[in-house]
Amino acid sequence: MNVLWLSVLLFQIPFVLILLRRLSTAPSRIPALVAIDQIDQKVNDSATNESKVTIVIPTLNERLRLPNCLEGLRSQQGVKEIIVVDSRSQDGTPEYVQELQKDYPINLRLVTDDPLPTGWVGRPWALHTGFLNADPSSEWILGIDADTQPQVGLVTSFVEKAIAENYDMVSLSPKFILKTIGEQWLQPALLVTLIFRFGATGDPQQFSQDRVMANGQCFLSRRSMLVKIQGYEGAKSSFCDDVTLVRSAAQQGAKVGFLDGANLIQVRMYSSMAETWKEWGRSLDLKDAATPIQTLGDCVLLLAVQGLPLPLFLALLFLPIETNMFTQLLLGLNGFLVLIRFLLVFGIRSSYTEVGFMFWLSPLADSVAVLRIWLSALTKPKQWRGRIYGKT
Repeated sequence: MNVLWLSVLLFQIPFVLILLRRLSTAPSRIPALVAIDQIDQKVNDSATNESKVTIVIPTLNERLRLPNCLEGLRSQQGVKEIIVVDSRSQDGTPEYVQELQKDYPINLRLVTDDPLPTGWVGRPWALHTGFLNADPSSEWILGIDADTQPQVGLVTSFVEKAIAENYDMVSLSPKFILKTIGEQWLQPALLVTLIFRFGATGDPQQFSQDRVMANGQCFLSRRSMLVKIQGYEGAKSSFCDDVTLVRSAAQQGAKVGFLDGANLIQVRMYSSMAETWKEWGRSLDLKDAATPIQTLGDCVLLLAVQGLPLPLFLALLFLPIETNMFTQLLLGLNGFLVLIRFLLVFGIRSSYTEVGFMFWLSPLADSVAVLRIWLSALTKPKQWRGRIYGKT
């Protein structure tokens, strides 16, 4: 039995050191972006207006979610055009956009993308179509998902930051809107899998070519960079096209970043725990943007520092297990990891709007979240947003 406890201890220790290294850089992360004061931004407005931003929104049956997105974009400054790329929705999405065009204050265009070519996933194909249809004079392409709720000053503040830091591609993490108790229990645990693997949002240490993170819900690119890398061609078959694209661009010399945008954009991703498990869980492994070895390494790390600590701690604390040096060390190590995890709940609180009781108990969902990442890493999605893939 001592051999078993020693083996578990030796298994966990290297991954704990990796985790501590990643978490230790959090204090140096870039602060969350804030909306530029509309009154005191004459110079900034001038620079942003010269930038000429095209916003691309991919849609497939988004009639219920799109109104909040377009309402949030209505008063944004520095936007040349908004292109809604619809993939033949059957719920009235295109008709809604056409009706809105009549009095929308920004040039609102509706484009229906061509049938999905072989080898393409629907979302990157829609974004690629938007890029190809964008006004050539636009300097920036901003991809926005239909389930987002842009806040006042999003475009101005985001573009200003990109210009100031000379980013070629940069995306924002949002503030999440969770309503059901199931979401509030599971979703934060899934979010923490990203923090444990890639560090805190805005941490410059994570901007390496093969490990940088991205969020396609709010993804800004220089049009010249998209021209250079041939649009979304490099991410056409990826179910995590945002991460695949930004890592490909970084490998070709682009300056990329992933920043905290909780003050500038909110998102209601899914409506239940089951939908969160199914839809978000199957892309969080990010295997399409990583090598098999990287994916395996990430899964093993999550098992060691997120999936095992609470079960091990409770077992060693309450089950009739013989006490020895190894069990005492394991109890202390995993108690330390459990403490870190509960403290991290306070650290991610600013990434959510309102939270309930189950949010604070989300560390209890860690083993479930890690299981979801493993299941996703071992399978290939066959259905996504109403489309079926892999048919022969």
